[in-house]
Amino acid sequence: MDLELSDEHAALRATVEDFAQKEVAPVIGDFYERGAFPYDLVRKMGAMGLFGLPFPEEHGGMGGDYFALCLALEELARVDSSVAVTLEAGVSLGAMPIFRFGTDEQKAAWLPQLAAGERLGAFGLTEAGGGSDASATRTTARVEDGEWVINGSKCFITNSGTDITALVTVTAVTGERDGRKQISAIIVPSGTPGFTVSEKYSKVGWAASDTRELAFDDVRVPVANLLGEQGRGYAQFLSILDEGRVAFAALAVGLAQGCVDESVRYARERQAFGHHLGHYQAIQFKIADMEVRAHTARMAYYAAAAKMLAGKPFKKEASIAKLAASNAAMDNARDATQIFGGYGFMNDYPVGRFYRDAKILEIGEGTSEVQRMLIARHLGLVATAA
Repeated sequence: MDLELSDEHAALRATVEDFAQKEVAPVIGDFYERGAFPYDLVRKMGAMGLFGLPFPEEHGGMGGDYFALCLALEELARVDSSVAVTLEAGVSLGAMPIFRFGTDEQKAAWLPQLAAGERLGAFGLTEAGGGSDASATRTTARVEDGEWVINGSKCFITNSGTDITALVTVTAVTGERDGRKQISAIIVPSGTPGFTVSEKYSKVGWAASDTRELAFDDVRVPVANLLGEQGRGYAQFLSILDEGRVAFAALAVGLAQGCVDESVRYARERQAFGHHLGHYQAIQFKIADMEVRAHTARMAYYAAAAKMLAGKPFKKEASIAKLAASNAAMDNARDATQIFGGYGFMNDYPVGRFYRDAKILEIGEGTSEVQRMLIARHLGLVATAA
């Protein structure tokens, strides 16, 4: 495995790093404090082609690959996770299901604007009371007079209520087969009658990203809005989630590395007891451990991405990457906050935001417990009844 970035990937990484440092870093703190969605930054990312990175040019994309998206996410998250998760969810959850499973007509209708970042897509899977058990879907959809009629609700849905949100793909029970729920995915355009988007959640972190609860009250959309095969919506989403975990890991690595960056800078500048903080071995060792975590997690998502792009099975590697990277992010955010002391508890400093943003990385796109369960399953360990 060649761990050196290609010239194309290296150039992309440098470009996004420059954008994050010059465009995102100076302004994101204000958006974060106000809980405001950074429309101008999203527009600029769209103009750079970031939302179209893994999609073919024929669909309005950049003709790159999924690893390119991961590199962009890492560099953005080194500065801010709200901006990074807006890109991650917009691509892996909003546009990717349509690219993977959509008809030619659906791709033509939606992908160009999603790949350009002009509009955002969302994926409505999680429901209150369901949590990690996504198969416990209670939202229903039935066919009536040539239309799907959808009833139910979803929660914690990213990018679902912005002014530029174009659609939400919703999982719903569309019948039963062999005594089991038949779950399908259906595209619901924003503004469809009966489709209600709640006010934004008040969140601990990711304050500048959009996350909402959705309600569907006899929402009617054409039967042609079925995404993929009827009854395969849950299976389709699981495959999307495998890819998304690699991207989520890259985002977590970015946060972990951002903690290192800020801690090194602070240790060189802050003086205590007549020396810079970096003079003291306790601080040196703490930052060294932080760098080890970030580096190790980066290698994990690189390995998962390499298998994915090679067309090889990568489910276990994706779970390892997601688990390792979210652990690294949480541990590094805690240590960075400790290094900064009281300043680390202030939102004026990036590490304060990093600390608030880190916890959700152990929950979103499959909790750490789910990742351990999946890894154990791949090792041949199966839970049995007592």
